[in-house]
Amino acid sequence: MSDLPFGFSGPSDEESTPAEGSGGGPVIPGGAAGADNPFAALFGGNPQDLGSAFAQLGQLLSYEGGPVNWDLARDIARQSVAQGGDPTPSATERQQIEEAVRLAEVWLDGVTALPAGTSGSLAWSRAEWVEGTLGAWRSLVDPVAEKVVAATSAAVPPEMAAMAGPMLGMMRQLGGAMFGAQVGQGLGALAGEVVGSTDVGLPLGPAGRAVLLPAGVARFGAGLSVPQDEVRVYLALRECAHQRLFAHVPWLRSRLFGAVEDYARGITVDMSMLEEAMRTVDPSNPEAMQEALSSGMFEPQDTPQQQAALARLETMLALVEGWVDSVVTAAAAALPSAPALRETVRRARATGGPAEQTFATLVGLELRPRRLREAATLWGELLATRGIDGRDAIWEHAELLPTADDLDDPAGFAARDAFDLSELEGSGAPPADPEDGTDASVEDPPG
Repeated sequence: MSDLPFGFSGPSDEESTPAEGSGGGPVIPGGAAGADNPFAALFGGNPQDLGSAFAQLGQLLSYEGGPVNWDLARDIARQSVAQGGDPTPSATERQQIEEAVRLAEVWLDGVTALPAGTSGSLAWSRAEWVEGTLGAWRSLVDPVAEKVVAATSAAVPPEMAAMAGPMLGMMRQLGGAMFGAQVGQGLGALAGEVVGSTDVGLPLGPAGRAVLLPAGVARFGAGLSVPQDEVRVYLALRECAHQRLFAHVPWLRSRLFGAVEDYARGITVDMSMLEEAMRTVDPSNPEAMQEALSSGMFEPQDTPQQQAALARLETMLALVEGWVDSVVTAAAAALPSAPALRETVRRARATGGPAEQTFATLVGLELRPRRLREAATLWGELLATRGIDGRDAIWEHAELLPTADDLDDPAGFAARDAFDLSELEGSGAPPADPEDGTDASVEDPPG
């Protein structure tokens, strides 16, 4: 778990130099002003740019879309990827990805009972990844931001709220701008690292489309001494395996997103620190506001509710990634470089690669399958004792999934007598989760 929730990261240890603008408004991404103090980026800068800064402020104050200014987040993320160079995938690259996805689906047909989950492939630039995943990030980040905003509003004394009037609304919009600035910075950085739409273990892209980023594939393979076509096929196998799972296990997406929302509901705010800040911080001083926001007043309390939600999320992610790892290993047996590629992915997922770190910054928790190897072993035991159909039948109902305790004894779980599904048949979606009291049949969040 990260020390600070989304939107409130501590000061950086690295010194940076503000980027130079060209008179087109304040430059937010990159540089000290944008990365460490979004408010300073909005109000500070060259006096000659004061007019454009006020224009930018007017646009920010006109935003009425919720606790996070997603228009600003999109703009900053796209500016970030453009600064590093973001060519549109060529026709050759699109054809290469299409062929890799087609081959991956053929190979997967022989190692899993789940049918293909894709109707086509997409070759995305980094900017296209930002646009294509923004809706899913919104459904993940908004619950946390809503909780922080609600706690902040509740901390304002009634007499102060009555006197402040419209000023509180303006501060809410400026808070949304700060959230949006940090989301945009995080997504811009993440776009430079990902290889597809399922890097974080969640389906972030369009349903039924296998997504690969040619630039991400090239970056992943750099320094591995592996032919690029093998890297491409291996990553296509992973993307397509994720797509099969999420396409044919309809409750899985909502259960994973629900665990994130459960975690968000457990966030508490140090009200005494917040009230003190409301009395002493000058809202016209960007540096003072940033210092207050970074002081720990929004640090999540490690509540039992959060611990339970985090444990559920980590177990589910381990099961998803373990199944994908097991299936892809079987499908990629013909690739000479498969063992090296598998270990590279495993290390990145288990130790926390850029995707997990960015998610921790945005949402306040680490999206990491810490027990990936144990889960892969468990799926391997199921394959050995029950075959492909018996292994994949575990996904038919949430109640059949292994628990965290089962990961400690994969052979014991696999050796159990076959489950009786008669009581679950015809129920449609899985019933409420006895651990959290939520209905796993809720519709998927938008995105």
